[in-house]
Amino acid sequence: MLAIELIADAIPPVHTSDTIQKVMDRMVEFRLRHLPIVNEEQFLGLVSENDLVEESDYQTPIGALALSLVNPYVLEDQHIYDVIRLFYELQLTVVPVLDAKKNYLGLIPINMMNEYFATLTSSSEPGGIIVLEISNKNNSLAHMAQIVESDNAQILSSYVRTFPDSTKMEVTLKVNKVDISAIIATFMRYEYNIKATFNHSDDNDGSKDRYDSLMNYLNL
Repeated sequence: MLAIELIADAIPPVHTSDTIQKVMDRMVEFRLRHLPIVNEEQFLGLVSENDLVEESDYQTPIGALALSLVNPYVLEDQHIYDVIRLFYELQLTVVPVLDAKKNYLGLIPINMMNEYFATLTSSSEPGGIIVLEISNKNNSLAHMAQIVESDNAQILSSYVRTFPDSTKMEVTLKVNKVDISAIIATFMRYEYNIKATFNHSDDNDGSKDRYDSLMNYLNL
């Protein structure tokens, strides 16, 4: 997914002539701590809540302020991972999106990222979640997929978590099956270390009871 696909049209930018009070009101309205400053189509910078609260005169135009952030933005054809990086590194609530000529196209608010992650991780889909701890030398997603598919299931999403100064990593798999007991047994047969498992189903089909029984057995 590209940055241009996540732009929220409902949130307008602010202008250099807008007062601090007007900008703060807009931040409250949209529950944001940052807003882009735009002159026609030219992106001038990102004003933060901290830039505003330090001023005593709320009728001061924001064009008179010194901005604390150094023009953070992404281009329209950048990958969503670049957007995530800016959100994380600068603790932003919005990321401006520009075209190749650096003209302002719109912004991506943090709540759009929440929706994106829900889609990315298939969180709304029923199924089981398996968390594995493996060596970073044995990170074969193909082999994990083969194990899952051996039980006529599929991996809906996966992600990897690494740890500083460690040769271990954590792999989380979301599969399209609620009863994951057979998949777990196969992972154990191949000597995978299972850190945790979770189930999610919209139906009471008894799979939770089977899962609880399996967990009790594994804890013996």
